[in-house]
Amino acid sequence: MTPAFSGSSPYCYSNSLAMVLGAESPAPSAIEVLTGSPFGAQWAEGALPHFDPLGWDPDLGLDQAIDLLGWTCQRTSGGDATEAIGRLRQASRSGPVLVGPVDIGLLLHQPWSAGEANGSDHWVVVLDVDDERVLFHDPDGFPFATLPIGAFAAAWNSQLVECAGPFTMRSEFRRVRRVDVPAALRSSLPTAQRWLAGGGQDERPAPRGALGAGAAVERLAAHVPAGLDDRTRGHLAGFAVRVGARRLSDASLWLAEVGAPDAAEIAGLQARLLGSVQYSLVAGVTQAAAATLQQLAATYDDLCDAVAAACGT
Repeated sequence: MTPAFSGSSPYCYSNSLAMVLGAESPAPSAIEVLTGSPFGAQWAEGALPHFDPLGWDPDLGLDQAIDLLGWTCQRTSGGDATEAIGRLRQASRSGPVLVGPVDIGLLLHQPWSAGEANGSDHWVVVLDVDDERVLFHDPDGFPFATLPIGAFAAAWNSQLVECAGPFTMRSEFRRVRRVDVPAALRSSLPTAQRWLAGGGQDERPAPRGALGAGAAVERLAAHVPAGLDDRTRGHLAGFAVRVGARRLSDASLWLAEVGAPDAAEIAGLQARLLGSVQYSLVAGVTQAAAATLQQLAATYDDLCDAVAAACGT
């Protein structure tokens, strides 16, 4: 039996939500699956490819996971920096606050930070705000990190981040109904099937030239041999492939747990295929990467059908 993956991965919003929910939280791997992130791929003109569903983003995913787990919270967004820091200070007096997106390029406590906004989203858990600094847990490996208030506000303003809006935070978490993790996961399957089918969670129009699921991966496979630009190649090798493979591995684990063995097997195959692309991309073995991505593209319809069967539809 293949062991489940355990180790470092960029699960910032799932780890942050787990910290906020505390002892009653499920594993971050279950939270990630509940957000819907494993169930698709997307690539739009002028954007970067992602191994998550067309139209999905972490802000939508967090709302979905929180509701499925039987919790509610206060979500606020917008305003200017002074107002937002005031809200954050007040909220942190009652408990930890899930803050994000923040622009990871402006998180100056991270030694590799360039100090420039880059539009890469990140989530943290704020513990306290005093007159000079913000105290927070950064799931990227920095417990009890601090930033001067101005620096934190600049990252939180997140003007280049495409999901949610500036100064978004969630606080006042409370449970409104008891839901065990398998029940929450079973309840998430119809939405997972809609994501895979390209239906999405709402009726917002897709970005111009956007493709989802297998079609998005086919487009990527066609572009790889001709050579990807540095930004796209760096994004795939440094983030998208490893987080996508982890998501699919966790989906396989939890689909098996809730009695969807066919879907679990396909998600497990997807995880293996996507994970094996990592070396090819880094080493520049483009034909091998393209061939594997073509194999991966052909599996999304199968996963959609298997998840639909698990839902009884």
